[in-house]
Amino acid sequence: MQFLKRSPLLTAFAIFVLLAAIGWGGFAWSRPSPQQPTSAVPTPAAVERAAPLSPLAAPPSPLATPSPARPPVYGYRVLSVLPHDPQAFTQGLDFADGVLYEGTGLYGASSLRRVELDSGRVLQQHDLDAAYFGEGIAVLGDRIYQLTWQNGVGFVYDRESFQPVQQFSYPTEGWGLTHDGEQLILSDGTATLYFLDPATLQETGRVTVTLAGERVTRLNELEYVDGKVLANVWQTDSVLRIDPATGQVDALYEFSGLLSHAPPFTGTVDVLNGIAFEEQSGRLFVTGKLWPALFEVELVPR
Repeated sequence: MQFLKRSPLLTAFAIFVLLAAIGWGGFAWSRPSPQQPTSAVPTPAAVERAAPLSPLAAPPSPLATPSPARPPVYGYRVLSVLPHDPQAFTQGLDFADGVLYEGTGLYGASSLRRVELDSGRVLQQHDLDAAYFGEGIAVLGDRIYQLTWQNGVGFVYDRESFQPVQQFSYPTEGWGLTHDGEQLILSDGTATLYFLDPATLQETGRVTVTLAGERVTRLNELEYVDGKVLANVWQTDSVLRIDPATGQVDALYEFSGLLSHAPPFTGTVDVLNGIAFEEQSGRLFVTGKLWPALFEVELVPR
């Protein structure tokens, strides 16, 4: 200490070291301990990269709030197996007044068809230009509406003649299409269902689809049945029953193994896609892309 008193420079240095030590200790005391890390907020990029929810996967269970109840699951019973054109890449299926209509996809092979139910024979067909990949269809009144995949263009046809009468545009991809008697309902592969005015073809609303509190993506072919929207989840054998007012999935229809009920077939097949409900008889039909059969099914609770 006597030495420090005789050396002002060393005294100043010692005081600096002492203050630095005190400051570092205060900083160390204020940091969170390894046992209590700070919460990380996911960036938008991280959210976008999140994998879509599988409709049958168990949802995460947050600690603070319990997850909504899982909806009931239904299996099926095959009531009849009907012929279906194995060259039809089915993108849309619809019944109207007892008549089956089908929209097919693929570039150079997309079409709108009127099909005889019992034989699978194509009674009437309109082919799309090769530049368009056909998607979902909906029959409403004296008009048929058909989407295309990535062209952002839809077509309106006269129901009897299949003659195009109008085109319309939309800012998303086109996947599935149905109607509730008043509005068209469109899917685009995301978790969103869009409602369109069939006269103006402008959006009137939208809803986000959730299953047990989680968003469900890849909503594809649509059908409206008894006040609910049925949506096939692309690349799965699952169909969701959705409350169009809330977007909540209130039932799951599982069609695993359905194609095994078809007669022996050696051609190439793709995924399940195609739901049609005959309102007069209450019959439900399901098929798939390039499938050789159309199945009339009855839902069975599990």
